Amino acid sequence: MKKYNVAVVGATGVVGTEIIKILEERKFPIKTLYPLASERSEGAVVAFNEQAVRVKNLATFDFNGIDFALFSAGGSISAEFAPKAANQGAIVIDNTSHFRMEPDVPLVVPEVNPDALKGHKNIIANPNCSTAQMVLVLKPIHDAVKIKRVVVSTYQSVSGAGKDAVDELEDQTRKNLNGKTVPASKFPTTIAFNVIPQIDVFLEDGYTKEEEKMIEETKKILGDESIRLTATAVRVPVFVGHSESINIETERKISPDEVRALLSKMPGVKVLDDPKNQKYPTPRDTSGDNDVYVGRIREDRSCENGIELWCVGDNLRKGAALNAVQIAEELAKLPVAE
Repeated sequence: MKKYNVAVVGATGVVGTEIIKILEERKFPIKTLYPLASERSEGAVVAFNEQAVRVKNLATFDFNGIDFALFSAGGSISAEFAPKAANQGAIVIDNTSHFRMEPDVPLVVPEVNPDALKGHKNIIANPNCSTAQMVLVLKPIHDAVKIKRVVVSTYQSVSGAGKDAVDELEDQTRKNLNGKTVPASKFPTTIAFNVIPQIDVFLEDGYTKEEEKMIEETKKILGDESIRLTATAVRVPVFVGHSESINIETERKISPDEVRALLSKMPGVKVLDDPKNQKYPTPRDTSGDNDVYVGRIREDRSCENGIELWCVGDNLRKGAALNAVQIAEELAKLPVAE
């Protein structure tokens, strides 16, 4: 089996740390791992395969000889360094939004559109965390009865905003319980014991950039511009795990039982839908799991061909790190990676 030189950019962040963990868990065939970060993290140690690996400075790193470079250090970093890595021969898998809507950059969820990887130009985009889990659910339904419209509301954990956001929720929670207040830093207002109907910046039409990402990325991944989508993205005081309430209108009627059957066969999806016994997915129960869970599957009473469902996934895994590693696994099967 061929082994690969793999660089992880943003190796000390929450997603980078998860990428390294998943590379080890899935026994990705690595010859040498190169954890990369900013100058201030140079020399720090990450654990990989029971070894301590030193973090190198991204700014001075030479990507010649690197097979795969997995980026998760922010859009501005990807904009500067991903083309450099690609030009030096590395296949870049980018976890930021910077390249996602570029026409010649594949935007890939391997269970949904692996064929999009063919003919790539050394940069592949990883979708938004909330998009990744949603398209896993939409794909088999769209293939069966064609989706006309989707209305999604997300309930997104703070880990989607990085380590500082996790620290802020923890600090605010602890101090609020002791009768103290902590000013908001990472979020527009206090996140502890609160929900915030804003993720990313607002656009001129009142949508946020996060909502626009879900709308446009879903169309690109499913390869169908005719699907109408609208989204409301909300930040909730949960550490890990994004939840989504998804309303789907289809061209032809489909029953809840048929939806359960379709989703039960979809790779990367698990159905947990037993309302009589109060069995349904929650972020706490699915954290650390690679699969996306679906429950509360029911017919929409207000719509002739409508389905409602509840979808939960670990945003650090399928929403980010796992999907990036799965893309690398798919690429390793292609002649270009040989």
